[in-house]
Amino acid sequence: MLYLILAFFGCASGVTTVLFGFGGGFVVAPVLYGVLTAAHGADDAVGASAMHIAVATSTCVMVVNAIAATRRQLRAGNLVRAYIWPLAGYIAVGALVGALAATHASGTLVRWAFVAYLAVTILDCLLRQGFLAQADGADAVPLSPGVVVGGGVVIGIVATFLGVGGSVMTVPLLRRRGLPMAKAAAMANPLTIPVAIVGTVAYMAAARDLPAPLAPWIIGYVDLLAFAVLALGALLGIRLAAPLIPRLPDRLHARVYIALLVLVMLAMLLM
Repeated sequence: MLYLILAFFGCASGVTTVLFGFGGGFVVAPVLYGVLTAAHGADDAVGASAMHIAVATSTCVMVVNAIAATRRQLRAGNLVRAYIWPLAGYIAVGALVGALAATHASGTLVRWAFVAYLAVTILDCLLRQGFLAQADGADAVPLSPGVVVGGGVVIGIVATFLGVGGSVMTVPLLRRRGLPMAKAAAMANPLTIPVAIVGTVAYMAAARDLPAPLAPWIIGYVDLLAFAVLALGALLGIRLAAPLIPRLPDRLHARVYIALLVLVMLAMLLM
């Protein structure tokens, strides 16, 4: 039953990844955290490390989601290479720092940082101009060198620490540079790949600091069984949602994006 739940939400994460640029962290992490805390007591090693396992496994799922969604978005013509590189390189640098910090932070700190990050992002999208609606005919503005370097490192740190891929930082950033929602969300997929790969390696390497493996199917903090189920569901979700990429109106796309963030935040608050 638990794995059926994970398969369903894995599929949902694939849909949100290809349409909104997020899904690995914002869908998978809360669900897996809830499943692990329900299945294991607080005194159990897995239950005590539930948030770390949820973040690490969601980061691993993001490798599959981001690569598969990037291929779909490339076929749809939504990727703008000038906004991907060298930003992705600086995100990878920050991702290493964020992953190392997360493995030494408490699960409670990671959880509440996750909620706070969502709240700030939602308020920013609602209250600051440039996200919900854009001026007609406005030209896209290139990223400045300072934003590429400083912003890239910060995105990498925050994204890997929380296991969220950085999409909730990159999508508003690119949206406010004048990109339509479809392209801003599409760009989050290739920009998530360095976060996902660096974070996964770091979370698996954390096995060296643990007194004993949490379970035979867990490497470091990455739950391989949950990963397999979630990844298969995600690939199905990406396949099902791909035809919808060009059909979402820009303003509706932006509003649904914020609504999904609100749902994820409420889910984490209620757990």
